[in-house]
Amino acid sequence: MDNGKSYFFVGIGGSGMMPLAMILAGRGASVAGSDRTLDRGALPAKFADLAAKGVTLFAQDGSGVTSAEQIVVASAAVESTVADIVAAARVGATRRSRAELLASLFNQSTLPIGVAGTSGKSTVTGMIGWILHACGRDPTVMNGAVMKNFATPDAPFASALVGSGDVFVSEVDESDGSIALYHPKIAVLNNVSLDHKSLEELRALFGDFAAKAETPILNIGDAETAPLAATLDPATLVTFAVEQDADLSARNLRPGPFAIAFDLVVDGVTHAVQLAVPGHHNVSNALAALGATRAAGVPLDAAIAAIAGFTGLKRRFELVGKAADVTVIDDFGHNPDKISATLATLHAFPGRLLLLFQPHGYGPLKVMRHELTAMFRESLGSDDLLVLPDPVYQGGTVARDVTSADIVAEIGPQARHIADRAEAIAWIVTEARPGDRIVVMGARDDTLSQLAADILPHIARKFA
Repeated sequence: MDNGKSYFFVGIGGSGMMPLAMILAGRGASVAGSDRTLDRGALPAKFADLAAKGVTLFAQDGSGVTSAEQIVVASAAVESTVADIVAAARVGATRRSRAELLASLFNQSTLPIGVAGTSGKSTVTGMIGWILHACGRDPTVMNGAVMKNFATPDAPFASALVGSGDVFVSEVDESDGSIALYHPKIAVLNNVSLDHKSLEELRALFGDFAAKAETPILNIGDAETAPLAATLDPATLVTFAVEQDADLSARNLRPGPFAIAFDLVVDGVTHAVQLAVPGHHNVSNALAALGATRAAGVPLDAAIAAIAGFTGLKRRFELVGKAADVTVIDDFGHNPDKISATLATLHAFPGRLLLLFQPHGYGPLKVMRHELTAMFRESLGSDDLLVLPDPVYQGGTVARDVTSADIVAEIGPQARHIADRAEAIAWIVTEARPGDRIVVMGARDDTLSQLAADILPHIARKFA
């Protein structure tokens, strides 16, 4: 990769685009970009952080794409009618997808570690990155979420880490099929469940990904992943599972409201593990990370000591604050498995749940419709309340075959559809009482974190 080249990112503020731009800028490339969120004046701190890293920002009007020497990078969601894409065609600039560019960086590294699965990718990537960093391996890390361990006042949006070591850790995306571009030496597969594609497609994509690796690390506690593990060479395969026999097995889980401890059994030896993040699902994530770092040469005892210091990711069961004995949590949950895991973690402790779930698009909502409604009917507590605003819409043409109102109608009386997000939050605040936990859930919308933070002063005023 010639890092002296000039890159222009269309949608540079996106969760998959920003860390890639930060890695290239950190390696000395000339990086510029545009974003319609920037044009709207939203999330100014994010774009100020990019500018501070030497990234030049433009309006998304084609003005930043002026030369055939530029490499114009866009995600699959960017339509050909966007002004920057039109300008790229006009000047003859090279086009690359985000996935193509990331995969080329990943594949050229000495030790590429890829993290895949429907749920938990970002957390496992962050855990691996933190263990390697804490153990002196100086990794490069590409994540889709801000890693709290690396966030500072000078780097508040630390979804990437630029290191000089031999390891490149990245989550890899199955939603657009681009997982096929990656060639990991160590491949982690957390789980397989319905999200963007059919299970048949997912089995093929994840199975092929794991089969490429020198060391595949698979969760045999997951019903869909276990059969894929059975197709791999047992001499290279590393397995993990919670409360089940595996190469790395978690036993005797000891949960807390915002933490969890467990016993790790490896080769017949038991090790005590303490996590500063909660939930059964994070035990599984920790097993994946410990398996990957062990395969990368980190001594197990050192990895266990390091993972105790992992403080989590932004928007992954993140405690926003508390007012009048009402707790507000910001969470990335957006598919049935992720949401179910969050609700199970919360229901282990007292308190009613008031949930705002913003679907992350009309397309995913159509794919997940039946599984999503079944999950909510099964997972909601008897006193819990759920409100769905309209799905995220970022422009362009989209079929609206299934809406939030359709989902609510199928869930039943505990759910309601309030199209406008601000009105949905106002309803939640009206319903709130001391002891409640309010959870804001959804993906593909960075303003959800601000929405969650804005709830606290409303609750404080209500009970003043």
